[in-house]
Formats: sequence, C-alpha cells, structure tokens
Amino acid sequence: MKQMCHSKYLKNYNLNKLSLFRLIWTVIFFLNIQTALASFILIPMDEVTQTNHLKAYGITYWSLNQGNKAKWLLNYEGGSFLLEDNEATRNECIIRGVTFSVISDTEAAAILYEIGSPSKNMEAIILEKAPKIAVYSPKDKMPWDDAVTMVLTYAEIPFDIVYDTEVLEEKLLLYEWLHLHHEDFTGQFGKFYGSYRRAPWYLEQKKAAENLATELGYKKVSQEKLAVATKIRDFVIGGGFMFAMCSATDSFDIALAASGVDICEVMFDGDPSEKDYQDKIDFSKTLAFKDFDLVKSPMEYEFSSIDMTRKRRVIKRTSDYFSLKEYSAKWDPIPTMLCQNHTLLVKGFMGQTTSFERNTIQSNVLIMGEVKLNGEARYIHGIKGKGMFTFYGGHDPEDYQHRVGDPKTELDLYPNSPGYRLILNNVLFPAAKKKKQKT
Repeated sequence: MKQMCHSKYLKNYNLNKLSLFRLIWTVIFFLNIQTALASFILIPMDEVTQTNHLKAYGITYWSLNQGNKAKWLLNYEGGSFLLEDNEATRNECIIRGVTFSVISDTEAAAILYEIGSPSKNMEAIILEKAPKIAVYSPKDKMPWDDAVTMVLTYAEIPFDIVYDTEVLEEKLLLYEWLHLHHEDFTGQFGKFYGSYRRAPWYLEQKKAAENLATELGYKKVSQEKLAVATKIRDFVIGGGFMFAMCSATDSFDIALAASGVDICEVMFDGDPSEKDYQDKIDFSKTLAFKDFDLVKSPMEYEFSSIDMTRKRRVIKRTSDYFSLKEYSAKWDPIPTMLCQNHTLLVKGFMGQTTSFERNTIQSNVLIMGEVKLNGEARYIHGIKGKGMFTFYGGHDPEDYQHRVGDPKTELDLYPNSPGYRLILNNVLFPAAKKKKQKT
C-alpha cells in the first residue's frame, strides 16, 4: 500500500515537474517571439507627433550609413521612415530628440499592407545606401551663409566642401549629390556692383576670384566659372544629382547659354560686353530655362527675366505662401519624394533669385511648388541625361528677406520647418531605389 502511494506521488511529481518545464519553455518562447516581433523603428513625420522633423532625416541617413535597412513611407503620416530596429538607432533618436516608436513585424506588415492598397496614394520606397554629399562653396564662407550647409550641419548629415579646383580636377566623380552654394557662374560677382562696389568684402571677394581664375589658367573669371559650370553639367548628365538655390539656379543656366559670348561689362572683366549679345544666347545648352532676357545694367541687382523678385505682385509677409503639388506616389515616386512634407503650404522667402517666371521654364521641367496668384514657380525638378536636378528659389526658408550681414538662422528654433524639409528631401533622394517616372 505504501509502495503504491509512493509510486503515485512520484508520478504526480513528475507530471507537475513536466508541466512546470512546459510552462517555463512556453513563457520563454513567447518572450522570444515578442522580442523578435519588435523589429522596426517607425519615425513619424506628421505635424502633430514629430518633435524634430529635420533631425529625423539625419537619423535615417545615419542608419543607412551603418548598413541598416530602411524604407521611406511616402504620404504615410507626412512621409515617415521605417528603420531596422537596434539599440544604437534607438539611442541616436533619443539623443537627437527625434520622436519614434518600436513596432512589431505584425504592425509593420499592417502598415505596408495599407500603403500597398491601390486605393491609397502611398508607396514604400526602399532606401539602399547613404549618398556621398558635396557642397560647392568657397572655402572661406561661414556655414551660415547657406541654408543647405546649415541644415546639413543641424541634421548631422556629413558632407565635403568642394570648389572650383576640385570640380576642374574631376573630384565630383566621388559623390552622388551636389549642392551649389549661392554662386554667380556668369562672372559678374553676384551683380553686387551697384550697392557694394566700394565695400571691403566685395573687393576682397572679387580679387580672390580673379586670383583663383589666374591660378587655374583662365584670363577671366567668367571663363573659369563657365568651365566649372560645364563640369557640373557633365556630372548631372553622367548620373549625378544636383541641387541649387537662389542665384546658383538662374546664373548656372545663364552661364551655359552664354558659352563663348562675352556678357560682362568692363567693371567685371576689364573689357566691354559683346554687341547684341542677347541674340547670341543659346537656350539649347541650359538645364531648366528658356527664352529669357538678360539684364544688361551692371547697376541692377538682377541677372535676367527668369527671376520674379521684382516682378511679383506685392504680397504681405504674413500671407506669402507657396503650395506643393500632389503626385501619385505609386506612379510618380520621384516628385512625390521631393515634395514629402507635413503641410502642402510652405512659407515664402526671398533671395536674389526668389522664384522663376513660368514662361521661362522648359516644358519638360516639373513645377513642384508654385504661387498661382503671381504665376511664379518656387520649386522645380528636371532630368538631364542620366542625372537629375532640383532648383529651389529663395535664400533661407526661415529668414524672409535675408540681407548682407544679417545674423544666421538658429535652426533649433525651427526644428519642424516645412521649407527646410524640402532641402532634406533632396539630400535623401539619391538613397532611394528608383522606379521609372510616369509623368
């Protein structure tokens, strides 16, 4: 009897022990599943949730640079980013003040399923690798002289400074993306002569440009800048991505169109301009513009009829906005990427070149941002050869009317700037796996 009871006790003990082991392994199994499911970082880019839109781009660039996987969720919560989850990325988000959430495989799959629906104007774009970035800028320029260098620095996206020497030495082959600082490629020194011809900074910059041209083997600054512009054009044709703002947009195309024609007056290059030079302009050589008239007077702070700064209808600063166009994310992902934002209305801002006269824009160039009231284009994009370019009017998206000597913009005050987001769309754009554009 005692033996039977002992055997029963041992049997029950073994059963209980087995059940306990099963329970433990079940808990461990589900814990492992939960850990495995928490495998993505979602960075929302909507207006309400995200605390720092600009640094979010930097996080995405950083993650790609670490060899991690990423997706750009076009039109989903303002163009959110879906990153591979790891502790290092989470820590970077926390350190940089970027809003994020860790989501499971199931949650990520549900988001991607929603995006993939034919009824939704959304698309998930694979980001393959962080592009190598160059900024074309004089070495002695301070970072706050240019909106792009400011936002790259703020977002903690690395870049190299290149200028005429590096461009002429074919160093652009090392990069996927190039930004043109507010440059004058025509050899007219920014058309500052009328207001600043006696200013020490103007005289110093003019002398420095002349010395550099001589050093590089050119008789005139205009000839040297044309050679540089031609190399940059070739960079685009070969498959590069080029972004320019303010005077670097129209002066670039003017220089190409005026190739072999002297459009500079005597105070710029030491001899008079060619007679009837307007009739000798070749518009077939440009990237974006056509049928423009050059401004001949050296006293006028303007290059051509492309710019709308002085022609635009007077708009109050408080009501000066431009609207972004909406595109089909599935059919036209390229302009959709470039227009990702948490708002379709962006505050206007001025520059030497504020915006572009629609009648001077080639028909094959997309107008992605515009002021319909004035018939002016603010934000345009086009294809040249195997590469692409984007021109953005204005000087600083958060400084309405930037003047010489004004203090720099503190981006800590504008971490959610829609205008600066457009710049960073272009920075991240070369990382995307491209689909053929339909429009």
